[in-house]
Amino acid sequence: MELHARSLWLVTEPLHAVCYFDEECRGLGKALGLKGFWMGYFASRTAPLGAVEPAAATAVLGVFAPRMVARALPAAWSIAGPAHVLDERGSRAARALRRVDPELDRTATDLLPPLQAIVDAAPPTARPLFAANRALCDHADPVERLWQLVTALREFRGDAHLSVLADEELDGCEALVLAAASGRVPRDTIREDRGWTEEEWAAATDRLRSRDLVDARGEATGHGLRERERIEQATDRLAARMLHALPEADTEALLHGLEPVVRRIMATSLLPFPNPIGLPHLDEPLPHDGRGPA
Repeated sequence: MELHARSLWLVTEPLHAVCYFDEECRGLGKALGLKGFWMGYFASRTAPLGAVEPAAATAVLGVFAPRMVARALPAAWSIAGPAHVLDERGSRAARALRRVDPELDRTATDLLPPLQAIVDAAPPTARPLFAANRALCDHADPVERLWQLVTALREFRGDAHLSVLADEELDGCEALVLAAASGRVPRDTIREDRGWTEEEWAAATDRLRSRDLVDARGEATGHGLRERERIEQATDRLAARMLHALPEADTEALLHGLEPVVRRIMATSLLPFPNPIGLPHLDEPLPHDGRGPA
């Protein structure tokens, strides 16, 4: 089941991620009168929760510096309310997916029922971003509904991932330092992308060094690499709880149905590699069939 959870992330995260990398989606904030990409990002990512305040937004997002979030919220809500932001977010994401895959309206017919079954049955307790996004999966437009369903699923995994980080006693900056040190995210840009100062990054590195997770050069130690893999495996285990609603054969059919869509996205230059969300190339068979990497 954990392998299925990892595979589900691999074939849903690229569909969700168009909202971060497609040019029209990136222009959402400017179109709404918000100041820059990041104000649009924080408004659109947290809008399912309502007009959330910065402290709560920082907690549910997990890895952003509090000051970075506070520069965007609550100021964004005085310019564009959450409902308006959500309408724009969904419609732009759907247009982006149709540009990548003009056949997606037809494909969505088969993908929507199992995705809806997973989202409906997934437990919402202690998963705030998932629960808030699940309430938005009623779009009449099939591609917009598809995007919203995979967004709910990725936030389920994201909520689970933050729970694992907290259990491992890693704060947001430490988690990013370890991810960069192990090659999961781009080391040269992730610090600024998430709003941490050089001093905060260095202090987090020192804390990880004291735990033998990184070495004197800031590279992940063997212990650090094993810790990173434990984090991913624990995330897979928690994320797998959303798959209990489907028989294994139906889960595998869903994964196979999503894979061609994702490969068409990957065949474009839309998603950069490496990227700040840690998404790898889908250039090998999926883990669920026993041949790909776990």
